[in-house]
Amino acid sequence: MDIHLIDVQEQPVAGVRQRVRMDEITTVFDTAYPKVLGAIQQAGGVPAGAPYARYFGMPSDTVDVEVGFPVTEPFTASGDVIGSTLPAARAAEAVHTGAYDTLPETYKVLEAWIAEHNLQVLDESWEIYEAGPDSDPDPATWRTRVVFPVSGPQVERS
Repeated sequence: MDIHLIDVQEQPVAGVRQRVRMDEITTVFDTAYPKVLGAIQQAGGVPAGAPYARYFGMPSDTVDVEVGFPVTEPFTASGDVIGSTLPAARAAEAVHTGAYDTLPETYKVLEAWIAEHNLQVLDESWEIYEAGPDSDPDPATWRTRVVFPVSGPQVERS
């Protein structure tokens, strides 16, 4: 698995944020993405990229998650759909290929890499779903970009 440090540019997004039980997360994705897409289209916009899920804090039995799409311009809130930004950051990144149920393995490898490089994970992370069930029913083709903003001596030196 290829893991490396990247510079993430600030990205305006439109999303729905809620605290949910981990075992309900797929239901949230199934309902939130169409809602966000509809709000973006109603505002006359189009998504500027693949859908994302942003996690605030470390997930446990529950997770504080925002799901949505990047947009080209800051989004004005509409109902449950808020305008936000994925922040500019130095981040450790890994690309997961395959079904979502094997994502925890990618997280373990990425977290070990971060610890090995004496980096500290910041308060949030996100996944970008570059290819998934909507693009191909074969899970072997799915690509999820996992991004962990980090700090530490190596980040400041680079």
